[in-house]
Amino acid sequence: MGSLPQEIRSDPPAVRAPLDAGDFRRAVGRFATGVTVLTTVTEGRHLGMTANSFVSVSLDPLLVLASIRRDARFHAPLLAAGVWGVSVLAADMTEASRFFARRAYEQPGDMFAQWPHTIGGQTGVVLLDGALSVFECRTVSTHAGGDHTLVVGEVVSFAQPRDDADPLVFFEGKYLDLAPSREAVPAQDGGAKRI
Repeated sequence: MGSLPQEIRSDPPAVRAPLDAGDFRRAVGRFATGVTVLTTVTEGRHLGMTANSFVSVSLDPLLVLASIRRDARFHAPLLAAGVWGVSVLAADMTEASRFFARRAYEQPGDMFAQWPHTIGGQTGVVLLDGALSVFECRTVSTHAGGDHTLVVGEVVSFAQPRDDADPLVFFEGKYLDLAPSREAVPAQDGGAKRI
């Protein structure tokens, strides 16, 4: 077996001071993300949680990934159910984001009662009305990732119900208001695009 070229060989790791988790969290928080509500259904109960760790993985097949803390109340039900939904939140859905990030599990009964929603036809999971995009997924693999589980799902249904709203964006621990900075600029094809 040949050796690796010098440019991709790694030297033995140097002894370093441990990196601080709080500093790391602040540094990662400078990566602006969209915001989603993930949903699942288990034993007839619909559950949800806010997440910004959602990403497209593959176009063939259609795969997406969500990263879930192992100590989250949503973790075990999601893994048991094997189906989940993603609602990509619009800028006017800040309250839904806050609710599913903190208070959802404190509510008796149906945590979705106050939020307009539909039930996905392929998986039976909740999809929030007013979302920019919605996805229904079936879990195809899970991977341990430190204190999280990476859940890869095959998209079995998706829709883009709204094109009239800006996305909800999270940056440095707060929601951004994109409206003041958006303006029309010429696109290369002669049309206008918004930034």
